[in-house]
Amino acid sequence: MYTTPEQFIAATKTNLEAQFAAITALNQKAFEGLEQFVSLNVNAAKATFEEGTAATQQLLNAKDAQELIALASAQAKPNAEKALAYGRHLATITSATQQEFTKAVESHIAETNAKVVSLIDEVTKNAPAGSEQAVTALKSVVGNINAGYEQLSKTTKQAVSTLEDNLANATKQFTQAAEKATTTAKKK
Repeated sequence: MYTTPEQFIAATKTNLEAQFAAITALNQKAFEGLEQFVSLNVNAAKATFEEGTAATQQLLNAKDAQELIALASAQAKPNAEKALAYGRHLATITSATQQEFTKAVESHIAETNAKVVSLIDEVTKNAPAGSEQAVTALKSVVGNINAGYEQLSKTTKQAVSTLEDNLANATKQFTQAAEKATTTAKKK
């Protein structure tokens, strides 16, 4: 099948087009994640500004120090809960974007790998006598690249899992600290 340079060039062109399509798809996923992140931050900033203005007005209207402390204490837990909700939403966006990236990359790698193996097989059929070592070396390189990708994929999945576990742990600790602060403030 790939016996002429034109056929090899055509196969290379097809592969480059597939690479370009994969990069375009990954960029699209990255921009979607970025768009969600920006939207989350804009909404959080707007809500924080509005709530901060209302809270400041309440504090300014306090009649005495006791009421001021009570109002400030009452705001601690809702603020902590909002920060936790923000963190969870951010983690969801990050995780979903990472999963989309992983899915797209794995799909592209599998497709490209199949094409490369097919190309190697086709070239091998038409290879001149005495080129067995070169073919074996080429197959070894492809095997090593695949093994490297699998290790990278496994490491990335472990890192994401660790990040999600750490975020869950931090969320739990933050919640406990906020509840403790609120309880302490109410006792005063």
